[in-house]
Amino acid sequence: MRHSGNIESTPDTQGAGKTRQARPPIPVNLALQGGGSHGAFTWGVLDRLLDERSLWLDGISGTSAGAMNAAVMLSGLERGGRADAKASLESFWRAVAQAARLSPLQRGPLDVMLGRWCLDSSPAYLMFDLAARLWSPYSLNPHGRNPLTDLLSSHVEFERLAVSPIKLFVTATQVRTGRGRVFSNAELSPEVLLASACLPTVFHAVEIDAEEYWDGGFAGNPTITPLVRHCQSQDTILVQINPIERDQPARNAQAIHNRINEISFNAPLLKELRMMALLRQVADPGHSEGRQWAQMRIHRIGTDIIENLSASSKMLAEWSFLCMLRDKGRDAADAFLAAHAADLGQRSTLDLDVLLQGV
Repeated sequence: MRHSGNIESTPDTQGAGKTRQARPPIPVNLALQGGGSHGAFTWGVLDRLLDERSLWLDGISGTSAGAMNAAVMLSGLERGGRADAKASLESFWRAVAQAARLSPLQRGPLDVMLGRWCLDSSPAYLMFDLAARLWSPYSLNPHGRNPLTDLLSSHVEFERLAVSPIKLFVTATQVRTGRGRVFSNAELSPEVLLASACLPTVFHAVEIDAEEYWDGGFAGNPTITPLVRHCQSQDTILVQINPIERDQPARNAQAIHNRINEISFNAPLLKELRMMALLRQVADPGHSEGRQWAQMRIHRIGTDIIENLSASSKMLAEWSFLCMLRDKGRDAADAFLAAHAADLGQRSTLDLDVLLQGV
């Protein structure tokens, strides 16, 4: 998905043997949300977008699983191009599934028989969920072991990220101040990616430069600001795996806690999108940064299937589940391109004005 500098040719439908010039490849940014195993949906989206020669990638902003997807893909792109990027993503998620085979967090026989992708009836999950509410990870995991450490070290070549012309931004939340910090290419390391995915009830805070960090979703899931300030592309595709709205009311304890987390993790993103909508209406044409925000075109790739999944499925890493989400991601990206490929470089396809209602 890198800039080739070439104008592609496509067959001319008006006559055999003739060609017509297509428009130059379009620069796009990607904004990748986090969400545990649901990040396999983003894997599918990226897998499909990597097939699209009409796009080249300017910048990526990612949080948690979104940041890991971005780092794995970009590492592969820099090493061997699109095919290598696709293979790297598959290898990473396959390793996630293999590591989870020994985990006690598995679906029960009834869930398997009924085809339910959740851990709601798993005794191990219920015990884990209760323990995380009663004891800190410093008590339950005194050595601070994180199974993602080895996976990231073996699937991401950070020296390639440091010199990549594609800008990569990863958000983590500073525990002391509650503010987000955005790390970019040369600053990236396994610790940065672990910090961006550090759920405070599950893992020890990750220390970077004498500061402790938690999951970046508290501050930006993902953060749009660096894409506006540091990228040339005026088209950002948001890959959304955290539902903003839910039709079903939250009534049981698990549903309530899940909805609280969704609202908390979506709030910073919604704030940025709302500001963007407002600036489109009032931005001073002479103010360069206001103009940059107002001119950014926003697009969204998402799926209803995420809304129908239990919160517990974020910790389900069966290969068949990850492949199902990957396929849904490919389908969603394909549907987006079929409907809106011509809109890229021209207009937003996500209605931001609705966010100003009631403000």
